[in-house]
Amino acid sequence: MRSMRWAWGYIRNYRDRFFISLSLSLVISALNMVNPYIAGKIVDKVIFGHQTGLLMPFLGTMIGVTIVKTVIRYNYQLSFERISQGVIFTLREKLYDRLHQLDFNFYDRTKTGDIMARMTGDLEAVRHFIAWGIYMIFENFTILVFAIVFMFSIHPPLALVMLAITPITGFFAYKLAFTVRPTFTEIRGQFAKLNSVVQENISGNRVVKAFAKEDYEIDKFSVQNKEFKEKNLLSARVWEKYLPVLDSLAGVFSVVMILVGGFMVIKGSLTMGQLVTFNSLIWAVNNPMRMAGWLINDLQRFIASAEKVEDLLNTKSKITNQIIQYNVKNFNGVVEFDHVSFSFGDEQVLEDITFKVIPGQTVGIIGPTGAGKSTLVNLLSRFYDTAGGEVRVDGVNVKDWDLHKLRGNVAMVMQDIFLYSDTIEGNIAYGNPEASIESVQFAAKVAEAHDFILELPDGYDTIVGERGVGLSGGQKQRIALARAILKDPTILILDDTTSAVDMETELRIQNTLKPILKEKTCFIIAHRISSVMEADLILVLENGRIIERGKHEELLKKKGYYYHVFKTQFGNFDDRNQGKEVRCI
Repeated sequence: MRSMRWAWGYIRNYRDRFFISLSLSLVISALNMVNPYIAGKIVDKVIFGHQTGLLMPFLGTMIGVTIVKTVIRYNYQLSFERISQGVIFTLREKLYDRLHQLDFNFYDRTKTGDIMARMTGDLEAVRHFIAWGIYMIFENFTILVFAIVFMFSIHPPLALVMLAITPITGFFAYKLAFTVRPTFTEIRGQFAKLNSVVQENISGNRVVKAFAKEDYEIDKFSVQNKEFKEKNLLSARVWEKYLPVLDSLAGVFSVVMILVGGFMVIKGSLTMGQLVTFNSLIWAVNNPMRMAGWLINDLQRFIASAEKVEDLLNTKSKITNQIIQYNVKNFNGVVEFDHVSFSFGDEQVLEDITFKVIPGQTVGIIGPTGAGKSTLVNLLSRFYDTAGGEVRVDGVNVKDWDLHKLRGNVAMVMQDIFLYSDTIEGNIAYGNPEASIESVQFAAKVAEAHDFILELPDGYDTIVGERGVGLSGGQKQRIALARAILKDPTILILDDTTSAVDMETELRIQNTLKPILKEKTCFIIAHRISSVMEADLILVLENGRIIERGKHEELLKKKGYYYHVFKTQFGNFDDRNQGKEVRCI
């Protein structure tokens, strides 16, 4: 079984403990035969044989065996629990590590709820099977085997009669396993969908309340919740069909034993003590068969969950790290796009992008929504790989740079600002944890964040709510900018970083950034002309192509897209001064 082989790959790290625990379980199975045997001897020798002196030794042995069984069982159950916790700890670490290795392509197509379902419910199903299912299957099987062997050693004819029902039980157990497995796969899939709905509603609760869509979201959740219930009921209907049959077949053993065994006692071919022993062993045959349905149930749940966990662990990133090593600690910052193209599936996003920028230069990128501006800089950090052409940093294709070295020299302030539930100081120092508080404050001053931070209840020690809840959009942008500045990168990418701040604050930020950017390569993506008008090179993107390029004054002379956006944002101006005084408006 593939899932069991996969699980063994993790259990084998604890194989000594595992096999010792299984051995103890085997001992328990053997000890379970002792008390029924002694019970039969008490009947034959003490009650009917009048050997009353044997009663106390027999009783003492039964009590001693019971105590030993209890101690051993406690220890191996605890041992299996420790193994399961160790395995799940390793799996959880590997899953979390895998999630950090996967690229944007994976997250573009995978819902957060699905990932959380695998990290929680599916891992718990795997843990439960390792902690309980494995030894229960082994224990029930060995008890059944010991009971059958012991019955044959006592009275083969009666043992054969009782075991005639076993093949029928095995057939129905197989049918249950075959039928119930797909239902568990569907349950795990629906559980992931349910998780996604909950996660989206928690993350977007402010939007829900702003649009008064609580009833709509409750109805949407109810649909998925009802579907989840139906999947579970479908699985329950499978149990409903087969478990009563398995239970009934298990109950038949008692009837067979009473009828056939009683007849044999009357005929004298079976002693009363042997009948008592058989009666005491009924549970050893009955119980495994009664448990078969539930154990199959747990096994199928484990298989469905293990396949999902294994699938995530085996997911490969399309962005692979290279083994080529360059003895360079810090980049110079020369960036070249050489006839670069990129597609999302069949959708062409970028086409024939070519330009070069050197350290100390700033590139401004503007264009309508969906033009490919953010995608362009994502190729530089290698969040995606080009479909054609090359992106080079310091003359080396980014595909040949070590990913950590490449991204370690690049700092990006993304459109979607993410702040951790940490102090403001912790958020700013995220890229440079060893930075002093003075360095953190300097970066905040450059980002025009220092003053508003001091006004917060605990200043830099103020705890930020999840994703920056409690801060305005402009405040979050400035903290994110400070975080990028403190990292001190060779290449700085600002993706619509000042869209939520006023023009006056934006101007101050640009002025404080100037000294810092003198030796850095900077990319500024913006919709505001004021954010890019002083750039050394301005690229205008439309439909994934560069339709205009040049400096501010050059683009105004072309009277194309850039010129019309400028007039829209700043109104009429004297073409002769090319908008040079617009910053003073």
